[in-house]
Amino acid sequence: MNVKTALVLLLLALATIFALVCVLLTRARAPGACQQQPLQQEEAEDGRSRVFADLTPEELARVVQYLRGNLGVPLADAVRAKPSDNCIASVDVQLPTKAEVLRFLDAGGARPPREALAVLYFGDQADPNITEYVVGPLPVPTYHRDVTVQKYGGKVPYHRRPVTGVEYVAINDLIQRELRKAPRFLAACCASDGTDLATITTAPRGFKSGDRATWFVLFHGVTGTGYYVLPVGLEVLVEHEALNISHWHLSTVFYNGLYFSSTTELESAFVANSVDVIRVEKPRDDEVLGSMRPQHPPGAPGPLQFEPQGPRYKIRDNHVTFQGWSITFGMNPNTGPRLFNIHYRGERIIYELSLQEALALYGSNCPGGMSTRYLDGSFGIGRFAYELVRGVDCPYMATYVDRHYLAESDVPRTNQNSLCIFEHDTALPLRRHFSDTHSLYYGGLRKNALVIRAISTLINYDYVWDFMFYSNGAVEVRVHATGYISSSFLHGQGINYGNKVGPHTLGTMHLHHIHYKVDLDIDGELNSLESHDMGYELVRDPWSLQNTLERPFLRRERLQRENEAAFPLNAPLPRYLSFTGPNPNRWGHLRSYRVQVVSFPGEHLPTSSPMERAISWGRYKLAVTRRKEEEPTSTSIYNQNDPWTPTVTFADFIDNETITNEDLVAWISVGFLHVPHAEDIPNTVTVGNGVGFFLRPYNYFDKDPSLYSPDGIYFSSKQEVGACWANPIACLPAAACAPHLPPFRYSGFLNI
Repeated sequence: MNVKTALVLLLLALATIFALVCVLLTRARAPGACQQQPLQQEEAEDGRSRVFADLTPEELARVVQYLRGNLGVPLADAVRAKPSDNCIASVDVQLPTKAEVLRFLDAGGARPPREALAVLYFGDQADPNITEYVVGPLPVPTYHRDVTVQKYGGKVPYHRRPVTGVEYVAINDLIQRELRKAPRFLAACCASDGTDLATITTAPRGFKSGDRATWFVLFHGVTGTGYYVLPVGLEVLVEHEALNISHWHLSTVFYNGLYFSSTTELESAFVANSVDVIRVEKPRDDEVLGSMRPQHPPGAPGPLQFEPQGPRYKIRDNHVTFQGWSITFGMNPNTGPRLFNIHYRGERIIYELSLQEALALYGSNCPGGMSTRYLDGSFGIGRFAYELVRGVDCPYMATYVDRHYLAESDVPRTNQNSLCIFEHDTALPLRRHFSDTHSLYYGGLRKNALVIRAISTLINYDYVWDFMFYSNGAVEVRVHATGYISSSFLHGQGINYGNKVGPHTLGTMHLHHIHYKVDLDIDGELNSLESHDMGYELVRDPWSLQNTLERPFLRRERLQRENEAAFPLNAPLPRYLSFTGPNPNRWGHLRSYRVQVVSFPGEHLPTSSPMERAISWGRYKLAVTRRKEEEPTSTSIYNQNDPWTPTVTFADFIDNETITNEDLVAWISVGFLHVPHAEDIPNTVTVGNGVGFFLRPYNYFDKDPSLYSPDGIYFSSKQEVGACWANPIACLPAAACAPHLPPFRYSGFLNI
C-alpha cells in the first residue's frame, strides 16, 4: 500500500467517525419535556367575575331544596312529572342589573346578592300555567318572588311550555301502539314491525295559540348511525294538548303523498290495494347511508398544535386573561354561550356578548318538513352542549371546562369538558411587510387568537360556537353548522324542495338564522351610532379644468333614532357602522368600534305569516336599540310552541327612541341558505358553512395595539436575523420540546 492510498483511507475513516459523532450528538439533543413559562402579568382577578358566574351544583341543589319546602304545593320530580303535575322545569342564575354590577365592579359598591331564576310548570292547578321565581340569596335562600307578570305582563299559558322528556316518551309509546294496528303495511313498506323505527319531532305544534299537535317523522333506526337520512315515508300527527296523557291520540297519518285518519285506515287501504307502497329495506350496518365509520384505515398522525412553554392564557373559575384580554364566560342552558365584562388593555369594550337563538326553517312536500321552524333555544342550546372530543372538536392541548345545569330534573347535571379554551395559531400573518425599496427590512406578527368554543347537538344538527380575541383588539364571533341534514321521503315533486341524496331520501332545503346580543360599552356606557360609507362626486381636475374625474368621498352620518338603526335583511348595510364613545383619540376622531357582519341569510319568513312576529328579530341584519333591563333577550323559550302569540316580540323593541349618547345594544342576525346535496352524506361539513361578525377597533386607539404583542418580529438587512431579541421565531429551535399529552378519555355518553 503506497502513501497516497493510505491517506485516502485515513480521510475516509475520519469522515465516517465525524458523521457518526454528528448523529449521536443530534440524538442527544432530542427535544425534552416542555417547561411551563411564567405567565405574563395580567389584570388582577380577585373573584369579582363571580358576579356573572353560572350556578354551581351545590347552589342548584339548594334552590331545589328551598322551593320544595316553601311553595306550599306538591312538586313532582321533573324527570317523572306528567303534564298534570307541578314540577321545577329549570333553574339558572338570575343576573343582577347592569347598574348594580357596574357599581360593584367600577365604583367600589357592595357585591349584588346572588340569585337564581327558577321556572316552574304548574299543571296541577285550576289554571295551569308557567311561573318564574327569583330565589335568593345564595348560597342559602330565604326568599322568592314571582317575576312572571313583571317580565311578560301576565301569567304564561301552560301550552307554551317546551315538551319534556316524559312527554316524548309517552308520545313514542302512543305511536308504537298505533303502529301495531298496521302490521301488514309496515312489513310491506319498511320490512319492520315498527319497533325498530325512530322518530323525530317537528315544531311548532299546530296553527293557532293553544294548539299542541306535532308531526313526527319516522325513519329506519340503525344503531350507530344517523337515522335522520333514512326516512320510510310514514309521518304521524299526534294531538297532545290534554293534561291527561291517556287522552292523547293520532289524528292524521301521512304516507307517500296520501293522508289517512288513522293507522287502521292506512292498513285497510293497503289491504284493499289502494296505496302505492314503496318498499324501503332496512340497510345493513356496513351499507347504511348515514354511517360515519371511516372508510380508510388510520394513517400517520397529522400536525399537532401545542404550547412549547405551556399555555399563555390564565383561567380562574369563570374568568380568562390573555395578552391584555380579560373575559368572563358562562353557559345559559337555553340560549348557550354567554360572555361578560370583556376588557382589552384595561378598558371595558363589551358588557355582554351572548347567543340568543338559532332558527332552522325547512321546506318539503311532506307535512313534517314543510311545517318545521325549529327555535333551538326552546330545546336547550346550552343544555345540549356535550363533552368535546379532544383533538377533533378542539385542539388536543386545549383547556376543557365543565358546565353545570338543572333542567327537567331535581338533580343538577354536569356536561364535562363541554367548553374549551385555547390559543389558536391561524397560520396567517395578522400583519406583515417586506420592504424591498429605500431600505431592506421585514416586520410581521402571527395571527394568533384566544378561542372560547362550545358545540351544541340539537337533534340532527351540530353547531360550533366560536368567540375569538385578537391582539389588535378585534373580536370575531362565528358559528359553523355540521352534523346530519334533516330529510323527507322523496315522492312526487320533491326535488322542488331540495336534492335527492339517497334511494328514497330528499335532503330538504332550509335556512339557518342565528341571533346575537352585543352590549358594547365604548369608552363608557353612553354611545352613539355612526355610519361611514363611500360616494362619488364629479369634480373638475384642478390641474386640467377641461377634464373631470369621479372622486370617492367619505359620507359620514350619525344615526339618531332606533328606526334608522334597524337594517332590514335585504337592505344594504353601511359598510362602516360604528359605536362611538364621547371622547376623541389623539387624532381628533371619536373612539369607536366597528360592527362588520359576514353573512348570507335568506328571508326568515314573510311578515304576512301568522308566526313571523315570534322570530321578528330575523327581519334585521342588525338593529341597534337602547339597552333596557326589561328587554334582556330577543326571544323566549315559550315562542316555539306558541309563535302565534309570542311571549317576547323583538320587533316591539324598536320604537324609534333616540340612540344618541345612550347605553346601546347591537342585535345581530347571521345565517345562510342550505340546499343539501350528495356531499352532505353522511355529514354536513363546516367548510363554507360558517357565518359571523367582527367587532373591530375604529380610531379607538392612536395606533395598532398589536405593536405591543410579545410575538412581533422585526429585522433588517443589517441585523442578525437569528437574534432572539429581534426575532422570537429564531428562538424556537432552542425551545423545541415534546409536549406531555394527557391520555385520551371521553365520558360524554354518560349524561344522555
